[in-house]
Amino acid sequence: MPTHVNGLPSGTPPHVVIIGAGFGGLHAAQALRRSPVEVTIVDRNNYHKFQPLLYEVAMAGLEPDDIAHNVRDIFRSDDNIRFRMGTVTDIDTHGQRIELHNGFITYDYLIVAGGAEVNYFGVAGAQEHAFPLKNVTDAVNLRHHTLRQFEDYDRQRIESPDTIPEGMLNFVLVGGGPTGVEMAGALVELFDTLNRDYPDFDVREHARVILLEMQDALLQGYDDSLQDYTRRTLENRGVEVQTGATVEQVASGAVTLADGSQIPTHTLIWAAGVQASPLADLLDAEQTRSGQVVVSDTLALPAHDNVFVVGDMAAMERDGASDWLPQLAQVAIQSGEHAAKQIREDVQGRERTAFSYSDYGQMATIGRNAAVAELAGGLKFKGIIAWLMWVVIHIAKLVGFRNRASVFMDWIYNYFTYKRHARLILDSEHAPKESKSPAAPVA
Repeated sequence: MPTHVNGLPSGTPPHVVIIGAGFGGLHAAQALRRSPVEVTIVDRNNYHKFQPLLYEVAMAGLEPDDIAHNVRDIFRSDDNIRFRMGTVTDIDTHGQRIELHNGFITYDYLIVAGGAEVNYFGVAGAQEHAFPLKNVTDAVNLRHHTLRQFEDYDRQRIESPDTIPEGMLNFVLVGGGPTGVEMAGALVELFDTLNRDYPDFDVREHARVILLEMQDALLQGYDDSLQDYTRRTLENRGVEVQTGATVEQVASGAVTLADGSQIPTHTLIWAAGVQASPLADLLDAEQTRSGQVVVSDTLALPAHDNVFVVGDMAAMERDGASDWLPQLAQVAIQSGEHAAKQIREDVQGRERTAFSYSDYGQMATIGRNAAVAELAGGLKFKGIIAWLMWVVIHIAKLVGFRNRASVFMDWIYNYFTYKRHARLILDSEHAPKESKSPAAPVA
C-alpha cells in the first residue's frame, strides 16, 4: 500500500481523492461507502449532472435542476465522504498532491474521473461559432439562443422582412451519433410547441433541422436495420439528413462542407465527438491521439499504482483487441466501481483484479414513440417498445427521488399536451455565447 504523505499516524484510514463527480467519480465514491478509507470528491461544480438528458434541457423539455443533483446531498449520510469544490490546476503524482485554484489536497489514492470535452477535430471556426453540449451551462445557453432566434425572427418579420438574415431559422447539427440524433428529434418536436406560440407564421414551414454526418450512416456501431429505421424516422418527421457530409469550415452565418457547398445558419450544434479532459495532460503518462490515458488492466497508471484513471479519460484495450473501450456512461460507471474495488483490495491486503467491461448494449431515442435499442445477446428493438425501454431506464438512472419524479411528471405533461413548458429566456439580450470549454485543466 502507498505510504502516507499527510503526516498521519499508523492505522489512519487512507485518503482517497476522486477528481470529477460525473458517472465514473460518483460511482467510485458510492462503492467506497462504509469502506475503511476517507474520501474527498473534487469537482469544479457542486452537482452531478445526468449528461444523457442535457439535450432535453437544451430543447426546453426539462429544467437544469431536473437532471442535476447536489453532490453534498448525495453523500449526506456517509461519514467517510466529503466534497471539495475547486478547479484542478496540477497533479503531482510523485508528491501525491493535487493543486487547486483555491488550495491543495494530498492523497494516498487518486481516482481521476474528469470525463471528456468537445473535440472540434481542427475544423476552422468550430470552437468559436458552434454550440457544444457537454455541461448544464451549454444546454441552457443553447436553449436561450434557440428561443431567441424565433423571437428575433418574429420581430424582424413584422418590422423589416427584407432584412431577415439568411438561414436565421436553420438549425444545423454536426454528428450523427446518439446526441445528434436525439437533438434533431427534439428540435422538430420543439417546433410543434413553438407553432402555437407564433400563430402568425408557420414554424414548420420556416424552420429547418439539418443533420450532418461524415460517415455513410447514422448511429455508427448500431445494426444496419436500426440505422435505416433511425434515418427514415427522422426524415419522416422533417429532419434533413445528409450523410457523407464533412464540415470544412464554420463561420458566424454559415457552415461550409468539404464539397464546397454552404448551408446558411446562425445555430450550429456540435455533436461530432469528444476528447479526454485536459486533466490527462497533468498525469505525465502515455496518451492516445484523443488524449486518453493508457492504463494497466487494473485501471492504474503503470508508473503509479495508487493513481487510477476511469471513464472517458481511460484507454484500455477491449478484451485484448486493438480498439479501446468506448467513451460511454456504462464504461465510466463500471470502471469507477472497479477502481474503488482495487483500493478496497489493497486496504484489506488482497490481490488486485483485472477490469472486465460488461456490455449491456446501447440505445438512442429519436423522439415521441420512436427509439432504437441493441441489447446484449443480439436483441434488437425499435419503435415504441424501444422508446418505453429508453424512458424507464433513463428515469431509473437519475440520481435522487425528486429528480426521477420531476422528470417523469415533465415527460407525462409533454407527452399528453405536446408542449415543452421550460421555454423561458433568462439571459441578457446581448449576452455573449458561453459555449467554450475552459482553457485550463479542470475537473
